[in-house]
Amino acid sequence: MTWLAGTFAVWLAAWALNARVAASGWARTTAGRLFVPILFGVTILVVWEGLVRGLNVAPVILPPPSAIAAKIAGSLPILWVDFAQTFLKGALPGFLIGCGAAVVVAIAIDRSPFLQRGLLPIGNFVAALPIVGLAPILVMWFGFDWQSKAAVVVVMVFFPVLVNMVAGLQASERMQRDLMATWGASYWQSLLKLRLPAAMPFLFNGLKIASTLALIGAIVAEFFGSPVYGMGFRISTEVGRLGLDMVWAEIAVAALAGSAFYGLIALIERWVTFWHPSQRH
Repeated sequence: MTWLAGTFAVWLAAWALNARVAASGWARTTAGRLFVPILFGVTILVVWEGLVRGLNVAPVILPPPSAIAAKIAGSLPILWVDFAQTFLKGALPGFLIGCGAAVVVAIAIDRSPFLQRGLLPIGNFVAALPIVGLAPILVMWFGFDWQSKAAVVVVMVFFPVLVNMVAGLQASERMQRDLMATWGASYWQSLLKLRLPAAMPFLFNGLKIASTLALIGAIVAEFFGSPVYGMGFRISTEVGRLGLDMVWAEIAVAALAGSAFYGLIALIERWVTFWHPSQRH
């Protein structure tokens, strides 16, 4: 009961502090925008720890955060090898290739109405394919190393970026495009100086969606064939041995890596689209 009472007290105190900060002007500063989610995350971890210990939950069902942190601290070499294999060799190259190809294809679709009518339905069809069915096929095609994982990521990130980029290229106003044509601008001049800048908010929306899909795709692909390392391989192996602390350690590393990657893209978005109303606070 001591753990449960302490957990409830921490939750109430954090709730009151969060509500007070959110209602203040400080919440709109950079430090305030960081403080609120950090406080919320720390509160979730404390409540998790208190509930698991207070209710005597078996570690094999749900280990406390302290046990997961201890496992991470004691398994850093293994976690780094798994992270490098899954994220640096699989998710990141697949993300770059898939997003780059989507931008190029979006420009081609924008240039040709025929491609717009033909490629977008095909892209929609590919995006609807179940990844658990597609991943084994790509593993058979590209082998068990990182290349097959990158191929799965390419398939997963391509369509969200393509759809957003196609919409973004149409986002500039008709009067602006007519003005560029009046000044004698070519298609490529209009694209570089007007339409691509106007498409940046749409593109970054697609990139942020793709950043989360990339890591998920690489991890899921490793369930169907991988070297003896990688985050997906480690999770599937440790689940079979009931090593739930290691599974949660891998999940924590994946969550941190995915959040950091998303945050990096959001930061680049603020630099690139500083002029957009969505970036004004």
